[in-house]
Formats: sequence, C-alpha cells, structure tokens
Amino acid sequence: MKNLLLTILMVLTISGIAFAQTKDEKAKAAIRKVMDDQITAWNKGDIDGFMQGYWKSENLVFVSGDNVRRGWQTVTDNYKKSYNTREKMGILSFNDLEITILSKDSATVLGRWKVQHEPKDDQGRFTLIFRKFKEGWRIIHDHTS
Repeated sequence: MKNLLLTILMVLTISGIAFAQTKDEKAKAAIRKVMDDQITAWNKGDIDGFMQGYWKSENLVFVSGDNVRRGWQTVTDNYKKSYNTREKMGILSFNDLEITILSKDSATVLGRWKVQHEPKDDQGRFTLIFRKFKEGWRIIHDHTS
C-alpha cells in the first residue's frame, strides 16, 4: 500500500510538472507572437499596429535613456514624432530573447533590439514586463537602452 501511494504521488508530481511546463510554453509562445506581430507592424511602417503589443492604459511605463514616459497615448505620440518617416523606422528585429514566466499572468522578457537603417544601425537591450489580460499578453513596462 505504501509503495502504491508513493507511485501515485510520483505520477501526480510528474504530471503537475509537465502540465506547468506546457502552460509556460504556451505563455512563452503567446508572448513571442505579440513581439513577432510588433516586428511585422513596425517593418510595414505601422506604429499603431506596433503599439497593439502594449497595454492601452495611462499606467503604461516606457523608460529609454534618461526619459520616463507614462501612458499608452504618450508613448504612441512619441514614436510617431521620432519615427515620422518610413526611412527613420528602418527594419526592426529582436534577438537573444529570454522569456521568464513569473506567474500565470506575468512574465519578463530580456532581449536585444536592432533597427537597420541609413546612415547607421541602432541597437540596444530591453527588459519588458508583460501581463496577461483578457485580450491577451501586453507589455506594461518597457525599459529600453
């Protein structure tokens, strides 16, 4: 009887671990899709589409250099001002992504960004905090350098 209980406990533990890994992998894939959709929108010159990956809230936080911007509209307006031509937008890519699931509705992403354009490419690193909402995963905090 003792061996049977230990076997059942082991099976349940292994099943639980496999289930958690499956859920984490699904969350990581969903987050990656948000970021892939952002790349696609950016590379089409669609800032509004790019911004769909962000939480549409006045509580969105975007940090770049020494600047802190708050609010989805403020961040959107800044992108449209800074990248007001297709040439300035260039071609965006994300690399070296490390997605860490923190809970069923929160995650972080560490990675590198690169924008290829003339006269020289821009690149740097970012840390994103994602939260899962009813409409899906969205960036709630972006720290880009």
